[in-house]
Parts: sequence; structure tokens; C-alpha cells
Amino acid sequence: MSETQTGVRVQLAHEGKANAATGLPVLDHLVGQLARTARLKLSLEVAPDSADEAVGAAGRALGTSLAPLLAQNAGRGWSLVPGDEALALAALERDPEPRLVTNVDFSDQRVGGLTTDVASRFLEELALAAGINLHVRLVEGTDPQHVLAAIFKAVGAALGQACRPVPDSKEDS
Repeated sequence: MSETQTGVRVQLAHEGKANAATGLPVLDHLVGQLARTARLKLSLEVAPDSADEAVGAAGRALGTSLAPLLAQNAGRGWSLVPGDEALALAALERDPEPRLVTNVDFSDQRVGGLTTDVASRFLEELALAAGINLHVRLVEGTDPQHVLAAIFKAVGAALGQACRPVPDSKEDS
């Protein structure tokens, strides 16, 4: 198996937008939602051997490019975001032992012709490459497309918070 080629550029922005070309339209759409809620200008290109490898490579590439932003800024964030009838929570922080912890199991579901477990693979690779402890909770929701949208938007909002400087706070004595 040859190595998957990836290209990624990430910048903090006032308004987020993405140009994602992973070869998987569902993943491209979800990465776009993540970028918008994170307020990131994101360009992600993946030339994989297989759909499964595209998911992993995209997550690793994005996580690797976010790691420096997380290290020089807040490094932690959280959010609670709706996606139609679904509601998802994401919380993250930099951690020397990165991981993905979630209560969502999509192993038996299909969205856009792909198993939606691609979301778990993408988020796990992102967490490991970015060096974060990422917790994702589905609070409510049954429609797989809405659940995925809520999850990716929640992760995006938490990442956007974690990649920005901590506001100056004045403590009262």
C-alpha cells in the first residue's frame, strides 16, 4: 500500500470556511461544518488509496496542523451545539496521552453510502495527531445525518475556542 498524500492549510479567521477534497463528499461536508463553527479558513486535500485511508489521513493531517495553534493558545475548549433535532457536546484539552472518548456508536449506520463510523475514525485520528483529550457526547438525536452535523459542529466550536488566545482576565483581590 502506498502512502496517502495530504495537503492542509489552517488559519484562524473571523468567518470559517473550508475547501475540503477528500474524495468523500460526506466527509468534505462535515469538515466544512467543523471549519465554519471553529472559525477557521481550512484547505484540506487527500489523495488516498482507499476511502478508509482517506478518513484517517484527513483526520491526521488536520490534527497535525492544529497542534501548534493549540499549543500556543488556550489549548482547551468546550461547546454544546444543535444540528436540527440532534444535540452534541464536545470538550477537549491538550494532553500528553491523547484520546477520543465518546458515547456515539455508528458502526451499524450508513450515511452517504459510507459507514458513519468514518466520523469516529476521523475524530480519533484528529485527536491523536493534535495531542488532545477529546470527549464527544450525543445528548439527543436519532437521525444519523443530524447527529453527525451536531457532532462535527460541536467539535469545531470547541477547537475554535482552544485555538485562540485566552482572553485577559482581571482577578479581584
